[in-house]
Amino acid sequence: MGVEDSRIIELFFARSEQAITELSRKYGSVCGRVAGNILNDRRDAEECVNDAYLAVWNTVPPVRPDPLLSYVCRIVRNLALKKYRANTARKRNSAYDAVLEELADCFSSAASPEEEAEAEAVAGIVNAFLESLDPRSRILFVRRCWYADSIGDLAELFRMSRHAVSVRLSRIRKALRKRLEEEGIFP
Repeated sequence: MGVEDSRIIELFFARSEQAITELSRKYGSVCGRVAGNILNDRRDAEECVNDAYLAVWNTVPPVRPDPLLSYVCRIVRNLALKKYRANTARKRNSAYDAVLEELADCFSSAASPEEEAEAEAVAGIVNAFLESLDPRSRILFVRRCWYADSIGDLAELFRMSRHAVSVRLSRIRKALRKRLEEEGIFP
């Protein structure tokens, strides 16, 4: 399992470079996978992960993240999405574009401050929706939408056929859209 998260955070607070080493040892492969799934480029993914380690170094302290994995993955994901947007100004990344297109029917893009405020309320509705799912469906949906795992990877991970994964994800998205309509998000 490696060093406990609390010990890694203590190393950050002590400003020990060993903190980065331990963080990388414990969560480097997960972070690399998150960035790699979004960017589909090994070098860009490595750059995002390294930038995330620097961001953690610069924010811990004063922040004491709990859980540490979620904190680091959120930073990696945000950096990867920023890099993805820069890259897609020049070219198209079909793997992550597919994930975004799957969710396009559930969400509109926020263009005004009022819509951005509403987006915060929508986040609460989505979180409640995710909590209402059975654990297997919730994990499947989050792995697809947050970590951008491919249908093939999910099929292997969940020991399901690719078709079964696609159908289940489609049903979850349909249920999410229905919930958002019930809450008045969509007419």
